[in-house]
Amino acid sequence: MSETLLVTGAAGQLGRLVLDELLSSGKVSPANIIATSRDTTKLAGYAAQGVQTRSADFDDAASLEAAFKGADRILIISTDALDEAGKRLRQHQTAVSAAQKAGAKHILYTSMPSPETSVIPFASDHLGTENAIKATGIPYTILRNGWYMENLFMALPHALADGKWYTASGDGKLAHVARADIAKATAAALASGATESAIYTLTGETKRTVNEIAATVSKVTGKPLEVMHVTDEQLAGGLKAAGLPDFLIPIVVSFDANTREGHIDMVTGDAGRLSGEKLASLESFLEASKPALLG
Repeated sequence: MSETLLVTGAAGQLGRLVLDELLSSGKVSPANIIATSRDTTKLAGYAAQGVQTRSADFDDAASLEAAFKGADRILIISTDALDEAGKRLRQHQTAVSAAQKAGAKHILYTSMPSPETSVIPFASDHLGTENAIKATGIPYTILRNGWYMENLFMALPHALADGKWYTASGDGKLAHVARADIAKATAAALASGATESAIYTLTGETKRTVNEIAATVSKVTGKPLEVMHVTDEQLAGGLKAAGLPDFLIPIVVSFDANTREGHIDMVTGDAGRLSGEKLASLESFLEASKPALLG
């Protein structure tokens, strides 16, 4: 394809996977890919393959406008600025404005499922960004990324070592999806040349409760894992005792509350339809992750 594709946050975990997918597809010339990061030295390996690398800082509008120049399709990967209320939305709005000023033909954005109803504190950042993109009048693709399988590493290694998994998610269900599968779907959407606006919710193929996940984890690892259902307040107390930074505690607790209240209880099939590939199962992911899970 001849369109120029741009990926922000290209040195991050998702950004690198998206770049790898674009390059391995054989459908996009490296010269037609722009990878941006605050630190372009982290992108040296991609530059060596012929990818254009440019410096871009979400807190610097001028740097974004310069980095986005000449890009036809721009993928804005959401930032991780969660320590200051409103900062991430400001960063995203700056990026959207820069994309518009640069003359982008299509804007893609990594959002989250059901930001309109989610109880997660940063859901408003995603919804505000979606609205800012729509307000430009530029065709868009919004990719509402489900809960990564990799996020299980936040709890499982310690839970397996202790034999107990503390959760406030109750009987709520969610369909974990591997980050690699999100990247495949994202790269496909970026390189698709699609001109219509669309919203996709990227989930795994099977939704489970924490009890069901724990049973699968025990089966794969051979380690007993008892699920301990607690209240939001009890979970917050445990996280504080474990030394989690104060600003993160309500966010982590909200993840369980969001699941418990059914805001992420969905299986869409969008990820597989976009990538054209079968998604990784939770069982295969856990099997491959056993060394990391068991320390």
